[in-house]
Amino acid sequence: MPELPEVETVRKGLQQYMEGQSIGKIEVFTSKLRWELPESFEKNLINQTITTIARRGKYLILEVSNGHCLIVHLGMTGSFAIFSTNGFPKYDNCRRDKHDHVVFHLGNGTVIAYNDPRKFGIMNLIPESELSIYPPLKTLGVEPLGNGFDEKYLKYHLDRRSSPVKNFLLDQKIIAGIGNIYASEALWRAGISPRRKAYRISQKKAGLLVKAIRDVLNEAIKSGGSTLRNYRSVAGNLGYFQHQFCVYDQEGRPCNNENCDGQINRIVQTGRSTFYCPSCQK
Repeated sequence: MPELPEVETVRKGLQQYMEGQSIGKIEVFTSKLRWELPESFEKNLINQTITTIARRGKYLILEVSNGHCLIVHLGMTGSFAIFSTNGFPKYDNCRRDKHDHVVFHLGNGTVIAYNDPRKFGIMNLIPESELSIYPPLKTLGVEPLGNGFDEKYLKYHLDRRSSPVKNFLLDQKIIAGIGNIYASEALWRAGISPRRKAYRISQKKAGLLVKAIRDVLNEAIKSGGSTLRNYRSVAGNLGYFQHQFCVYDQEGRPCNNENCDGQINRIVQTGRSTFYCPSCQK
């Protein structure tokens, strides 16, 4: 599933081509993704201008000029593709990909197609005034790249959890947007075992973990995210941060820490693969 860096990369791509543009037409080829599209979907979007494209955790938020917000979650295999603009091919309905479920035709001729082979993505339309109480968003924790995420915040919540710290980092109610890949990578950088109980993380280690999380997310965003299976940017490019993984999917390989002669192990925590170096992560 795309994590924060992948979703942020998509947001930046959509912002470049959709922000400030009007929606001339919408073609809905599949009305049910994970959930049914709202009945007012086309009515409240056609002839409206996309004013802002934001991100909250792993959700995209497209604000339109009539006061509504289009909420998008990519699920496991969702992606956007651009057509009919400089440097991109023209969209051809006769050769439409069978997994193109919703197609947006913008006023300037650009076409944006939402493609989702497994249909686990979400598209919902709500009034902007309801954003703060929209169930999937209202329970999200702080943004790990925002000002609210610091050593004090992290230590406060760590002290109140007895779960392994890796599981703690995946709790979207505490920190929004971190998933399996970047949790493993950040813990390695901070020298913290994924098995360690959250409340046993020291103040110093909490500070190191905050920096590690910020650094790994920022580096992944600069790299366009990580391509594992289906992820592509809106321009069709593959992310390449996976070439910089130090622990994720590196089982059996030597640890990249220059002061360590250990090797990367794989364990399973709550059904998810965790990769770490037992020699230098304590």
